[in-house]
Amino acid sequence: MGALSLTTPDGSPVTTRIVDSADVAPSASIGEGTSVWHLAQVREDAVLGAGCVIGRGAYVGTGVRMGDHCKVQNYALVYEPAELGRGVFVGPAAVLTNDTFPRAVNPDGSLKAADDWEQVGVTIGEGASVGARAVCVAPVRVGAWATVAAGAVVTKDVPDHALVVGVPARQVGWVGHAGRPLEPTGVPGEWRCPQTRETYRESDGGLRRAEPDGGQS
Repeated sequence: MGALSLTTPDGSPVTTRIVDSADVAPSASIGEGTSVWHLAQVREDAVLGAGCVIGRGAYVGTGVRMGDHCKVQNYALVYEPAELGRGVFVGPAAVLTNDTFPRAVNPDGSLKAADDWEQVGVTIGEGASVGARAVCVAPVRVGAWATVAAGAVVTKDVPDHALVVGVPARQVGWVGHAGRPLEPTGVPGEWRCPQTRETYRESDGGLRRAEPDGGQS
């Protein structure tokens, strides 16, 4: 295993781990404390934040942007130009696509080159989760703190805090910051997390956590 020793601003040691079997492009930017595990590939100009985990056999495409504390699990495929916010979870064998009309060849039968198709990306908001073997078909946005269930196929944007399941994915509820499905409080448009007991309110087609003073965040 290769390891690069670093320190935080307060002098504490931090280790960025890139195992010997991983393929990380020299132009990729790997944040402090990030781990890139066996057989993973991180392509040119990708930017990974601090404290990320890239699992065995995962693929991170050219120029992908990833915030701090993301987890890309084993054999997940994150194709460029995807953008992942802070704290995003991409489950095992999940796929973020980048071609709306995929073809290997042009109409004349010639092999497609990079200039023969337009890359489109998937955007995933802060704290959101994409379950195992789910597919996000670009261009779509998965909202902050939303959850895409295992095996779902996302073909349209997912609101903040939404829980979506199925093929194609459809919303079946709301989830909070803890990832648990929210329960109705009895007040229209208001929901509560069974774990943290925090209250959430529907707002502009999505959901927002209610502040103690009655506001929303």
